[in-house]
Amino acid sequence: MDATLNIKELTITQAHAAFTKGAYPAEKLTAAYLERIHLLDKAGPKINSTLAISQTALGEAKQLDEFYAKTESFRGRLHGIPILVKDQADTAGIETLYGSGACRGNVPTQDTPLVKRLKVEGAVVLGKTTMSEWASTWFSHSSASNWMPTKNPYNVNHDVGGSSCGSAAAVAANFALLAVAEDTGGSIRCPASFTNLVGLRPTPGLVSRSGFCPLVKVQDTPGPVARTVQDCARFFDCMVGFDPEDPYTGVAAMVKSLGLPIGDSYASNLDQGLNRLKQARIGVMRQLFGPNSDPYCLAVNQVISKAFSTLEETGTTFVDVHLDKLEHYMTFTPTYLQRSRTEINSFLATKPHLPQDVADIVPAVASEEFLSFTSQITHGPLDPLEDPEYLPKILDRDEFKRKLDSLMASLELDALAFPDVQIPPPKHEDATNGRFPTCWDFPVNTLLASQARLPAITVPAGFTADGLPIGLELVSYEYHEQALLQLARGFEMVIGARQAPDI
Repeated sequence: MDATLNIKELTITQAHAAFTKGAYPAEKLTAAYLERIHLLDKAGPKINSTLAISQTALGEAKQLDEFYAKTESFRGRLHGIPILVKDQADTAGIETLYGSGACRGNVPTQDTPLVKRLKVEGAVVLGKTTMSEWASTWFSHSSASNWMPTKNPYNVNHDVGGSSCGSAAAVAANFALLAVAEDTGGSIRCPASFTNLVGLRPTPGLVSRSGFCPLVKVQDTPGPVARTVQDCARFFDCMVGFDPEDPYTGVAAMVKSLGLPIGDSYASNLDQGLNRLKQARIGVMRQLFGPNSDPYCLAVNQVISKAFSTLEETGTTFVDVHLDKLEHYMTFTPTYLQRSRTEINSFLATKPHLPQDVADIVPAVASEEFLSFTSQITHGPLDPLEDPEYLPKILDRDEFKRKLDSLMASLELDALAFPDVQIPPPKHEDATNGRFPTCWDFPVNTLLASQARLPAITVPAGFTADGLPIGLELVSYEYHEQALLQLARGFEMVIGARQAPDI
């Protein structure tokens, strides 16, 4: 690795300043990230956050340098910025497995519309990141990575969570400047919180899902993971937009017609976040905090409580809130068991060279406890309407959202707050040693926003006494991504918990 080029904790602004000043070109920056992946992800500690690596990234970066030399301008807002893409998304010329070894040899001929959009903005795709089996577990092990877990850069004996495990671990470990993740029930926020990152789950429909293997289409949404709120917002700016291939993105056109984001950029006015946070009323959902009698939960609660105390000193108002039937809404309303088989099969139908029914790929009886949910959803009904509980789940899900909106409105709250996960990052062996007998025993809180289809952001809150990262989640109304980013920026300015791992 070029010792003169320090890519640790690099931001978009810093990279673009270096290009402008001639400190180094995009090709050299790309090479530095690829070498770091080779030395630390594929070898050395073997973080195992990446899968297939692009064979054309250096050439693409060189073309961007030639464009800049000729025009003295950047091709787009991500000019020369090396990124990684979750293996859930099709990428032209790069093997894409969707979290399953059964898809080996699948090399798409076209990029997803989202990846196309990012390349138009000048992003350089370095390769693909690991993900949980069919994006369906809270642990990083998958057949796509030969069941080798993705290691947490802060302690390699610990996991990074699912399903966007590789995207989070790679950005945390400085293997890319940014990464595309995807979130259905918490797959951006859980791993981002476990790796000291900022991760945004937007309102579904703002970002195209076309070309992504789905799980529950009404909840699926790609989103950014980054080391800073500003980079998260700037990356998100390049993701949002209408895509005729994804009818859900009519939402993006509607939001644009309303004049959102203010200033025509989610990254605009971020430094107003501190004043916004000082004046904010934040609803603290104590129901989503684990018991202090559990030492793991206590470790998380102490980090979050310390952050809240610090923010109160700056003027933020915290209000304890309570929602009746919260546990019921979060555990009853998910429709993975009814929908996921159909959703995945609809995607496989566009890949005639792959098996056409995910039930033919995943065994009906799981070989490990952490895969039991995967087996259940992939052997669900071929038609969700076959399940008599499907309609009650949908009705309760919509009621849940109305109650959350009403709760925030009645108390004049800017956001709801709680830890993303009630425990610190678990150890790898916790996937198989009986600590979490079922998927529902893993104490994530991310289902609140997912089931209500609300936007949410996680921001680093601090570390446990033994050095494991803890994230705070903020949730607000639909289409309030800009407000969440501003609050997160204020939180970042006051708490400043982002630290690079020692690798």
